[in-house]
Amino acid sequence: MSETLTPKFIETEQGNFAYLQSGSEGPLALCLHGFPDTAFGWRHVIEPLAAAGYRVVAPFMRGYAPTPIPQDGQYFVAALAADAIALHKAFNGSSDAILIGHDWGALAAYSAAAAAPDCWHKVVTAAVPPPAAMAGAMLTYTQLKRSWYMFFFQVGLSDFVVGADDLSFIDSLWKDWSPGYDATEDMKYLRQSLGAPENLAAALGYYRATWGTEPPAAQYQDLAAAAAQTSPHPTLYLHGKNDGCIGVEFASADGLAPGSRCEVIDGAGHFLQVEQPEKFLQAVLNFINNG
Repeated sequence: MSETLTPKFIETEQGNFAYLQSGSEGPLALCLHGFPDTAFGWRHVIEPLAAAGYRVVAPFMRGYAPTPIPQDGQYFVAALAADAIALHKAFNGSSDAILIGHDWGALAAYSAAAAAPDCWHKVVTAAVPPPAAMAGAMLTYTQLKRSWYMFFFQVGLSDFVVGADDLSFIDSLWKDWSPGYDATEDMKYLRQSLGAPENLAAALGYYRATWGTEPPAAQYQDLAAAAAQTSPHPTLYLHGKNDGCIGVEFASADGLAPGSRCEVIDGAGHFLQVEQPEKFLQAVLNFINNG
């Protein structure tokens, strides 16, 4: 395994995080993965992004091994945003930092950008539309049908079903969400990251926190309130045309700051950064370098 794809560790105010890194100079580019994925989901992007002049860091999100299970046991979006802000500080980021998030990483990015606007210059999100657009999607039959798994994850049976047969349930999600893509390599990394019951429970905990009835822990409530505001940063939203998780009809930049835009990537499903990495990277660079 190359040095770029060898996990390292850093201690932050939010705990210890494993991460992948490429580049040692230039503005920080923090890349946040989603579910079911790992930091290796950025493997085709981080070296070219570093070659373009960025110091790229892709952490394993809280609970995804080799990042430890968080001591506070919190999986609210506010906690994910706090992690992003803490990582920005730990890596000596400045106001020229770029924040890139996919899926749950996108939700973390929306919140971190709104809660700590001085940390970031521009924001790129993918595969989960802005909160207003996503809320509207979840009121439609077509999206609710696609999002059935979110509700299944609320029940204890899902711990057994998702973890059974070497995570074959997750393999099926990849096939549904990114039709025609061979996720063999991605599943190898996922089995390493979510193979232990406690790590899988952490990943499902993101959904349980979001759809449950408990409020965020006290230490995250102020951040959650700040994150509810609209980020002032120009944001690029990217969506795969063939996304089987969230329909392309809901791809939108509605509710984002002036200068934001939405682009749909042909030939890609939900995991567009591994399906069409060159198109993904070109869209990102065009936006963060030229606006």
